[in-house]
Amino acid sequence: MELTSYSKADLTAFYDACKADYADYQAQGLKLDMSRGKPSPKQLALSAGLLDCIRSDELVGEAGDYRNYGLLDGIPEAKRLFAPMLGVEPDEMFMFGNASLQAMYFCISNAYSHGVLGGTPWSRLEKVKFLCPVPGYDRHFKITQYFGAEMINIPTNEDGPDMDLVEQYVQDPAVKGIWCVPQYSNPSGIVYSDEVVKRFAALKPAAKDFRIFWDNAYCIHHLVDSPKTILPILAEAKKCGNEDIVYEFASTAKVTFAGAGVSMLAASKANLADLKKGLTVFTISFDKINQMRHVKFFDGKFENVLAHMEKQRAELAPKFACVLDTLAKELRPLGIGAWTEPKGGYFVSFNAPKGTAKRIVQLCKEAGVVLTGAGAAFPYGVDPDDSNIRIAPSYPEVPELQKAMDLFVLCAKMAAAEKLLEA
Repeated sequence: MELTSYSKADLTAFYDACKADYADYQAQGLKLDMSRGKPSPKQLALSAGLLDCIRSDELVGEAGDYRNYGLLDGIPEAKRLFAPMLGVEPDEMFMFGNASLQAMYFCISNAYSHGVLGGTPWSRLEKVKFLCPVPGYDRHFKITQYFGAEMINIPTNEDGPDMDLVEQYVQDPAVKGIWCVPQYSNPSGIVYSDEVVKRFAALKPAAKDFRIFWDNAYCIHHLVDSPKTILPILAEAKKCGNEDIVYEFASTAKVTFAGAGVSMLAASKANLADLKKGLTVFTISFDKINQMRHVKFFDGKFENVLAHMEKQRAELAPKFACVLDTLAKELRPLGIGAWTEPKGGYFVSFNAPKGTAKRIVQLCKEAGVVLTGAGAAFPYGVDPDDSNIRIAPSYPEVPELQKAMDLFVLCAKMAAAEKLLEA
């Protein structure tokens, strides 16, 4: 029976029983951190071969000596290896450093300081607005907040952002961009439909310097046998004569080593040439030896990258099953909350009863389990419903994760009961 159907007396008894169980958890002295989507030690161990896969006499590649200066846009071997990951040609991409966030920050910073393809620098404009599909990735929002852009929430449906709203908002010339995580969105895990990708590719914004920031961070992080893939955004934009509208990003942060992977930026040749003007001042080159290390580790073949991701899947799938099974068993019969059941990516998005997310996070923390802050998946850290919580299952091993999830559902029950008792 759903909790909302309980009598006041039954609800009080239910809450008292939950409090007693909660006291037992507090006595256990748990110390579990699930605040970020960190690869586990076992996942990182899958890439241990990166540390000894290359010899000192293998650092001269087809474009020269990779120990030296030069090759700002990356080594050709790495471009060929990772171009299929973004669905682009090698000459449509730059290799960046160890994090795609760095590339995203550079693109925003360059737009503010020097403009986009000859446009007015955003810093000289009276107002800059950015569209933010929600729930979304907190680090995206922090970049645009740091530069002072006004962020506008865009609701997300099962097939992607509300495109009617997007198409409406881009008629405002102050709207300069939108953040997108198209494959296994962070945190909801949704995959953009073909229609949504095509509508993005065909956008006709009022601002010529509007850009789609297409962060394809989880494009090969599948959890099922037959994953849905998305249309390649740059190719679709080309069909519309609109290839300058998009910057696409990806990295190996959750493929190899989270702090020592490689990242990529794909865009039209005009956009790449424009960005290169700033990059030549920003750096002489990124880590070409690390790029070559990745090429050697995967033997230069993208199919080996995909085979490696099957090993990652074997580590992650039982953890997602633990989360989803516990939610379904403990909360669904009581009608508490709703959640996504992603086919890939790194997170489960949980929507608690309105007004209870912060309380759930607080209760978990006070019993030893740290979650991503409630509201983090919204611009300015403000969830208007105080409902969304991002669950990151990757780091703990399954026994620890099960403890954390048992506590989580208990806290969700307590918070829901408290809300009903207050009504």
